[in-house]
This record gives sequence, C-alpha cells and structure tokens, in this order.
Amino acid sequence: MFHAFHGLYEEEKRNGNNFVVNIDIEVDTDGVITDLQQTVNYVEVFQIVQQRMLQATPLLETLIQEMNQSILLLDKKISSVSITIKKLSPPIENFVGEVGVTYQSVRK
Repeated sequence: MFHAFHGLYEEEKRNGNNFVVNIDIEVDTDGVITDLQQTVNYVEVFQIVQQRMLQATPLLETLIQEMNQSILLLDKKISSVSITIKKLSPPIENFVGEVGVTYQSVRK
C-alpha cells in the first residue's frame, strides 16, 4: 500500500490517499525458471512503482500508463504488463468503497 497525492481535487492534493497497486507480468522464457537471470527481478519492478507513486499525478490513467511503459522497458523478457491501481477512499460524496483503473500493454 502507498500513501500518495494523486488526484484532481484539492483535498486529494493536500491530504493524499491510500492506494493499492497490483501488477501482473508475463515473461517469455524457455523451460523451467531456475535462476533470477531467466525472469524479472521484482525488486526492480517495485522500485519503479515506488518512485512513480511519489510523483503526484492528477489522473490515475496517466500514472498507470507511464508506470506500465517503464516496467515494459525494464527487461526484454517481459511480454506483457497489467497494472491495477485502486484508490481506497475516493473523495466522492455518499460513496463507500474504492475506485481503480487497470491498464495492460503487450510488447510488439
């Protein structure tokens, strides 16, 4: 979970919100993976996400697309990336729940 300041509204810019980020990465590889060199280092993926979550962005769509592209560029073995970001307490009157966006890209 991240506390960050993404959003269009002054309350979001001032107080921030809690966000959950879920990432699915598809890796092209031959055979059984037995070594880190055969797959993606998820510590590096987390560092990309952590750094990007620190940069306040008005729209989650912008945030998620930029994050997605950065992860795709991390390693040529990555064939697709799907990210979901959920804002846990959106400042919507009379709304209880969370809102989120999902974005997926495939290496061409």
